[in-house]
Amino acid sequence: MPVQPRRPVPAEDPGAPPADGPPVDHAVGLAHFNSLPFAAAEAAFLECCGSLRWAHRMAAHRPFPDLGSLLAASDEAGYDLAPQDIAEALASEPAPCLHHDAPRAAHLALRAAHAAYESRFGHAFVICLDAYQPAQHVDQVLAGIRARLAHDPDEERAVTAEELRRLARSRIVELVVSDPAR
Repeated sequence: MPVQPRRPVPAEDPGAPPADGPPVDHAVGLAHFNSLPFAAAEAAFLECCGSLRWAHRMAAHRPFPDLGSLLAASDEAGYDLAPQDIAEALASEPAPCLHHDAPRAAHLALRAAHAAYESRFGHAFVICLDAYQPAQHVDQVLAGIRARLAHDPDEERAVTAEELRRLARSRIVELVVSDPAR
């Protein structure tokens, strides 16, 4: 389960300001990102989605004229991932974690739910939590795992691939709006 202190991805207008803050100038971050050497861009994309094929394709398609084009390219590359690419991306997803101060019962419940999911589907559980406040993350993960355990393997593969695309979009937005000097 990725823990995401990430900005929400605007649903319709990728250039819109976050609802809880001032307008964000994507152009500066995007221009910096477009100017990175290929290897640095590919490495940055690997942080967004752990598929080397996806990251290579995204880095090769630069420069992107705007954030919307970048996000559209991300979706397109995500839809083209083969099962082994998805497996590679899932293998790179962070391990589930809770704040160390969370109740022991929450740690146990999350660990048990992840174990049940991984036993059934053979890979890590992923979910994009951008629509939820951090305090709701554990509940949403547990509810998501419970609901998705009822899926058949083909249905869950499709849901997992969509969650990976959503995570990549979210991480790309964070990458482009973050301080270019990082």
